[in-house]
Amino acid sequence: MRYQRFNFCPQCGGRLSYKRVGERERLVCEKCSRIMYENPIVGVAAILFENGEILLGRRAATASFPGLWCIPCGYVEYDEDIRAAVKREFLEETGLSIEPGDVYAVLSNFHNPAVQTVGVWFEAQAVGGSLCPGDDLDQVAYFALDALPQLAFPTDKQVVNMLLADSTMKLRM
Repeated sequence: MRYQRFNFCPQCGGRLSYKRVGERERLVCEKCSRIMYENPIVGVAAILFENGEILLGRRAATASFPGLWCIPCGYVEYDEDIRAAVKREFLEETGLSIEPGDVYAVLSNFHNPAVQTVGVWFEAQAVGGSLCPGDDLDQVAYFALDALPQLAFPTDKQVVNMLLADSTMKLRM
């Protein structure tokens, strides 16, 4: 069964229901026929290493997936550049200021049917601040890639596996 996130048309208030439009099932307003396109949300994360270990945050009791760990991450605001977003989110969650480098990975996240995201993981360097958990995290710590705690998100597991297989990244850690 498909999860329906939206029920009413933002244009006229009519009920939305799935109908075939071209090759896809789409939400269509029963009153004005407007198509409600369901697009993923953009998330950002920063990969930060210190002494060969990756920085992870433990999800707080008030966050999704409490008690599990993740690469520090968050959402891009509507009018925000993705590099500004990763700097803001990382500072809010870890207390560290970073300079994002190259994009390391871009992956679709399907683990939550209510909020599908496309995540962008950046390589990053710390440039200031003091390590302290905040926002959605209640702990932050560095871990060896081969000795990680339980991760919250399947895509973080994919990124870690990519890091483990990436000999050029090992030179930069």
